[in-house]
Amino acid sequence: MATTDMKPNYYIGIMSGTSADGIDLALVDFSADKPELIASFYQAYCHKTRAKITQLYDSSSHEIEHMGALDVELATLFAAAVQRFLMEQNLTSSDISAIGNHGQTIRHRPPSSSQQYPFTLQIGCNHTLAALTQVRVIGQFRKKDIAYGGQGAPLVPAFHRALLSNNEPLFVVNIGGIANMTYLPSDHNEAILGFDTGPGNALLDEWYCAHHNDKSYDENGKWANSGSVNQALLTLLLADDYFSLPAPKSTGREYFHAAWLASKLAQFPTRKTLTPQDIQATLCALTAVSISEQIQQISTSGNVYLCGGGAHNTEIFNLLKQELTQQKLDVISSIGVDGDALEAMAFAWFAYAYDKNIFGNIPSVTGASRALVLGTEFFA
Repeated sequence: MATTDMKPNYYIGIMSGTSADGIDLALVDFSADKPELIASFYQAYCHKTRAKITQLYDSSSHEIEHMGALDVELATLFAAAVQRFLMEQNLTSSDISAIGNHGQTIRHRPPSSSQQYPFTLQIGCNHTLAALTQVRVIGQFRKKDIAYGGQGAPLVPAFHRALLSNNEPLFVVNIGGIANMTYLPSDHNEAILGFDTGPGNALLDEWYCAHHNDKSYDENGKWANSGSVNQALLTLLLADDYFSLPAPKSTGREYFHAAWLASKLAQFPTRKTLTPQDIQATLCALTAVSISEQIQQISTSGNVYLCGGGAHNTEIFNLLKQELTQQKLDVISSIGVDGDALEAMAFAWFAYAYDKNIFGNIPSVTGASRALVLGTEFFA
């Protein structure tokens, strides 16, 4: 155990998720046996920046030009957030061992029968970030896993294993733009599992913004709650091939997007009888049911802990509670873990793992041919 006079070993993790709502930072101390969150910080993107990010989820003219500029712009925003965070914590760049930068995913094409040359692309230039913060940066965590035949996602199960202890089956479900889950079995000789279950908030946010100008998401699922779930439409949505794919599997907003939803609605014969709120309610059910069905295929007992922005959506939480009748469902903060900072914490850990030569992927999760130390180093 750490002593009170032990010098802290600080790393900062940066996460900008598929919801593209803002920048999450976590200051994590690795001087003790378990990583300790010291502080967290959030900086929302302005509407213009968010639009630049989401426009790159789809192919368009001059997209390489736009991507190159946004790569540096996001790194500049990341650096400004880090500098403000350090000032708030009365720290300087010399107090930080490294920054773990996940970056902003704009395209994820994992191995599949239709993807001959799989790749994943995160922007937020690591060289620029290191230069502006004068802190060493560890980034590009996903590419090496893909090079060894893996999905490149999800990576966070390795961090969950390092952070959490369990004597019974434990699921961590992160509901971001895309939802992913980690399964930590009670028998520690059993394989750890993890994969993207499907859409989290992405479709909900897209549909809400198409009908509102006030904000970018349906706060607490209130708008969805004013509608009714249409079971026939839900069945149609759940019939998508992705949900029946075996793990390892991963996906992104470049698959589950507005055009995907539009194509499904075009197949629904009584589309015009539904209100926009009914469709929002059904999308909430899609998130909840796709998560719960895939959990129950693995284990019908244990604890399920929610984190990420979708954990605050009351409608999704209540739907999950209805579905997961044999498991204990709660938010991860109930066990003393900050669910909003968890992913940023994870990428602080990935930077630490790089420095300590700790494997950052789990082959049973990603499908990579072997366990790997992930990341690339960028010096200030």
